[in-house]
Amino acid sequence: MKTLDISIAGEINLDLIMYGLPEVMPMERELLGTDFQLTLGSSSAIFAHNIAVLGLHIGFICLVGRDALGKVALERLGASGVDLSRVRVSEDNTSTGVTLILPHGRERHILTYPGTMANLRLRDLDIEYLKSAKHFHLSSLFLQDSLAPDVPALFKELKGAGLTISLDTNDDPSGQWGGVFEEVLSYVDILLPNEMEACRMAKKPTVEEAIEELGRRVPCVGIKCGSRGSIVRVDGKTFSAPAVSVTPVDTIGAGDSFNAGFLFGWLKGWPPDQCAYAGNITGALSTLGVGGTEAFRDPALVQRFLAQHPFPQ
Repeated sequence: MKTLDISIAGEINLDLIMYGLPEVMPMERELLGTDFQLTLGSSSAIFAHNIAVLGLHIGFICLVGRDALGKVALERLGASGVDLSRVRVSEDNTSTGVTLILPHGRERHILTYPGTMANLRLRDLDIEYLKSAKHFHLSSLFLQDSLAPDVPALFKELKGAGLTISLDTNDDPSGQWGGVFEEVLSYVDILLPNEMEACRMAKKPTVEEAIEELGRRVPCVGIKCGSRGSIVRVDGKTFSAPAVSVTPVDTIGAGDSFNAGFLFGWLKGWPPDQCAYAGNITGALSTLGVGGTEAFRDPALVQRFLAQHPFPQ
């Protein structure tokens, strides 16, 4: 009997977002920003928070430090209804990770201290708890240094228990797309990169070539294309889903929010193009607030936006 819709083992941190700084910053000068926000960060936690707001039962395992940042991050995530009963607290003095984001229009600097997110190990996971879900999602493969070597074995065990698996690798800071990546793909049912990541991991110059290549290795590939919407490839066929037009406040976390809408639809049994469009809706919604979760923390905004842009029926 599956008690969870989705289980997640991943990373959590806070995003510290400072606006209004120049792209090129001189040394030894005090630079003044125009605004500052502290929000729930990390791909895994943003996805978990936002899909829980949509109404699915989500279980989340992570490793946090014995510090205020970890406490605040868990409070933010728990407020969405995500089950945090299997979260582990670090036994050493490693701090919870943190990301400093400096937006510059459509581009941004992203500076991350991994902290405990790099220390989560297979032995920290309650495997039977993860198996109690219908589906398992993993994000940020290349930031989870201690867990990554065991991800193929973890995926194999979860697949054996009947779970389907989705993966959003996020960027590989090394640019190599190596390690266990190729082995991991053999267990993945749904791959959810953005277009730059797709081209890099497939080693192809265009997103059209990338999705064709990745589609040979993964049953379902959904690629986020920003203001152009998204494309999805299943059974050798590629479908496109139009973007939802909004005036964005902040695009941080839009990709993770796309994942929430896409997998919400996928678990409901919707066709792939409808899953992609649902992802476009939730990705657009996330851009109406700062950070990746603030829009989803506003129940009135969520209700109003989903009434204006309803999910496919």
